Amino acid sequence: MITVLIVDDHPVFRQGLRGLLAAMDIEVVGEASGGQEAVALAAELQPDVVVMDLQMPGGNGVEATRTIVRTSPRIGVLVLTMFRDDDSVFTAMRAGARGYLLKEAGAEEIGRAVHAVAAGEAIYGPEIARRVLTYFSGMPDPSRTAFPELTEREREVLELVAQGRGNNEIAGILFLSGKTVRNHVSNIFMKLQVADRAQAIVRAREAGLGGSS
Repeated sequence: MITVLIVDDHPVFRQGLRGLLAAMDIEVVGEASGGQEAVALAAELQPDVVVMDLQMPGGNGVEATRTIVRTSPRIGVLVLTMFRDDDSVFTAMRAGARGYLLKEAGAEEIGRAVHAVAAGEAIYGPEIARRVLTYFSGMPDPSRTAFPELTEREREVLELVAQGRGNNEIAGILFLSGKTVRNHVSNIFMKLQVADRAQAIVRAREAGLGGSS
């Protein structure tokens, strides 16, 4: 049986992930709410896989990943986060993460990734794989070059809008308040000069966003 250490600062998310993995006969041997705690528990428990968030109050996941991989090379680190920007992806890869998924990934995709990382393979979600291939091919990523007037957060919100997700769902994925999401959506409409959500979705999909739904 594959053993896993879950590292995330949100108890409800850890609980949900524990239940999901247990249903797949994957044993969760421990939980940590920050990077420093993760390093200590990984050294003690020696799990097959550490499922790691990136931004946490108790030490960030990148530094924890780097330390775990250096001190316990047999442990595979699978990043599971809401951050989809290139800096986060490639920083985690350089730190030694074997996999990178977004928190919106489905249960089957997460289970498959845990098994792959435990087997020593590298695995990335569809959108992350596209970013990696684009980076190494030297070709411009249309979803990155489109809409330069948007901030990184507005681009993340637009990506989810393009997937057909509602404001409440977006708020849950990005850990934002509903009011903050509404403000981002309003700013996006204004900057793209569109009248409503439907027009924003059309513009976004024409630019290559929304493809990971």
